Amino acid sequence: MNAKGFVHRYGDHVDTDVIIPARYLNTQSHQELAAHCMEDIDKDFIHRVKPGDIMVAGANFGCGSSREHAPIAIAASGISCVIAASFARIFYRNAINIGLPILECPDAAAGIRAGDEVAVDFDTGVITDLTTGSVYQAQPFPPFIKDMMAKGGLMASLKAGRAAE
Repeated sequence: MNAKGFVHRYGDHVDTDVIIPARYLNTQSHQELAAHCMEDIDKDFIHRVKPGDIMVAGANFGCGSSREHAPIAIAASGISCVIAASFARIFYRNAINIGLPILECPDAAAGIRAGDEVAVDFDTGVITDLTTGSVYQAQPFPPFIKDMMAKGGLMASLKAGRAAE
């Protein structure tokens, strides 16, 4: 599993209320959530984002409430991966649960700029900034997590396991 796309860049402490404002939490529609993703911090995000693009942020990305709507909105918007210096733990777990690939890599988060084209190899954890030629190393997920994410997250993985029995 790999990702390649253009970067949408954000700073430190981007909280879940900014990722998907609470006023939209009354819907379960992933597309409706995506339509409002990042609007309180970046009104043009939803108009610029293309399928496969990559989000890069600073420290403590996804802090705030524990809602899983935040990673759902990001994934449904077309983002293929989020790279951050660090993630709030509940966002980290929610992202894995819904199958949104994320990587912690402080060096990449500091060095990659908005608009750069980036490639990510999830098997090795190598992040390559194709615009600058810089290469960064993140810790790859263990095989069982990569398998779960490839199946679409925790629930989809459990359903696939039950269907195989």
